[in-house]
Amino acid sequence: MTENNHNNSIREQPVIGITMGDPLGIGPEVLVKALMAPEIRRAAKFIVFGMNEQLVYVADKAELEPFWGRHQHEKISRDYPFKVVVADYDEYSVPPWMKGPSRIGGKTSTRFCLDAIEAAKAGIIDAVVTAPISKTSWKMAGVKWPGHTEMLASRCKSKRKVMMFIAGPLKVALATIHEALFDVRHKFTIGCVFEPIDLLNTALKEYFDLSEPRIGVAALNPHAGENGQFGDEEKRIISPAIMLAQEQGIKCYGPFPADTLFLQTVQGKFDAAVAMYHDQGMIPVKLLAFESAVNVTIGIPIIRTSPAHGTAFDIVGRNRANPSSMKCAIKTAIHMVNVRKHKAAENRCVGKNQRQ
Repeated sequence: MTENNHNNSIREQPVIGITMGDPLGIGPEVLVKALMAPEIRRAAKFIVFGMNEQLVYVADKAELEPFWGRHQHEKISRDYPFKVVVADYDEYSVPPWMKGPSRIGGKTSTRFCLDAIEAAKAGIIDAVVTAPISKTSWKMAGVKWPGHTEMLASRCKSKRKVMMFIAGPLKVALATIHEALFDVRHKFTIGCVFEPIDLLNTALKEYFDLSEPRIGVAALNPHAGENGQFGDEEKRIISPAIMLAQEQGIKCYGPFPADTLFLQTVQGKFDAAVAMYHDQGMIPVKLLAFESAVNVTIGIPIIRTSPAHGTAFDIVGRNRANPSSMKCAIKTAIHMVNVRKHKAAENRCVGKNQRQ
């Protein structure tokens, strides 16, 4: 059964694009389960970039009635009369016997993402929520980007981009992302630390309505280097980056030992934290909110969120996927859109008053 409502309140709601992710992963399942939630469907309209056949299949597995409309993906529009519509890529088909990473999984999930990004740039959708992809599948399909973040930055022509994660009360941005731990030192510069501080500060203001965010910055070494006994990166790189940010009016502090910073952030001393490398930030995120953490790409001109989990190929087709992270990713995207719209309206009013 589809929902069809023409009243103005629905037409004025945010339009959120959701990519289905790898069709052989749990993306289709968590997407369908998340959009089943009444509080989510009340808050926005949704365009799903994916394969209707696959979504109907997972709905049947979960004993759910399809609740969406269907349309050709070549003719997507902001003005669908449905709360949820699938922009259907029916030229693709996934054999039911296929499991795990695959070329077709990489090819289709890439196409969904590229089209959603273009729709966001064109203003057809207000935000992009991406279901999990397989980096192995992308490589098998010959995709030139290793993942979503790099694709988004490339297609948006953004020279700067940072991964930010939200885990309940904890917000964390990463200074380095997918680097081997022993390779981090070769790319660890003042700019590499300054960038996430700067972009996180802007994102907290623009999308989370914090006028003067307080940012805690983690050290790289144990005990923040203990005055150079365990490395000099704190004095040589991190502290200068913090000073540079402070000179630009950013309220950031540190470097603090990572084993205390994240607890202090959760307790409210800071609004967000910057971690120096992937696992330093991801361990507290997944410890706090393994089933509900959200990934946000900041530094690009469009809003993009995603669940913080992967494709979970091992549980596909068993109706065991937890949609909590997808729900949180959708809610975060809606919140970010609404805050941005509210601020834009405020700025228009201020500009109008100044001209009068």
